[in-house]
Amino acid sequence: MRLDKFVMKSTDFNKQQAKQVIESGEVRVNGEVVQEVAQQVHENNEVMFANQRLLAKPFRYLLMNKPANTICSNIDEVYPSALNLLTQDRQINGAEVENDINQRDELHIAGRLDADTTGLILITDDGRWTFNITLPTNLCPKVYRVTLSKPFKPELINTFKQGIQLQGEKALTQPAQVQIISEQQVLLTITEGKFHQVKRMFAAVGNRVIGLHREQIGQVKLDVELGQWRYLTPLEVNSF
Repeated sequence: MRLDKFVMKSTDFNKQQAKQVIESGEVRVNGEVVQEVAQQVHENNEVMFANQRLLAKPFRYLLMNKPANTICSNIDEVYPSALNLLTQDRQINGAEVENDINQRDELHIAGRLDADTTGLILITDDGRWTFNITLPTNLCPKVYRVTLSKPFKPELINTFKQGIQLQGEKALTQPAQVQIISEQQVLLTITEGKFHQVKRMFAAVGNRVIGLHREQIGQVKLDVELGQWRYLTPLEVNSF
């Protein structure tokens, strides 16, 4: 972890304040003054500030039911960041709970959903954990509820299982599972995260996605209302 991030994670300093105390020579690593904000520090390093050893706060792990017209970015662009919802009070079992998220800018979203896609996103400040989820070779399953413009043909279930040839791609997609919910709605399970993959898969078989909602990542299932969030349980965190 970068030294400036470690200082932020073990104090209430923001990025600018952490940079200032490091560059002014007020931080020591293993007894040596370090003024380079990007220097890497590890769990067994002794980091001192104001004669106190700094201890990093525990990592945070959350899930959110992302609404449409929000983006999986830390900053607002054409649409606002979904992370803005973390600064609002939330509902738990019908009761309003005061916001308790500090240093929101240290959090990031593990993977992305398009602005018009709703559903499960995972949020953390643990980069290693995110890597485990997003690493393509780990084949982490993701379940989407897909609404289509035309009825889904049952004979295509086997086509998805064998892999779909996407436009502009040399290799077929990894095997995908399709469960038919109704004529124009299916549950799709994929283990990849190619650009606009779900929409491109259905386009490749002559259909069009008109609604997309992610319900599950790995063993973690969405269980909060649209726009709401909660902390993951230790069991959920350790499932990745």
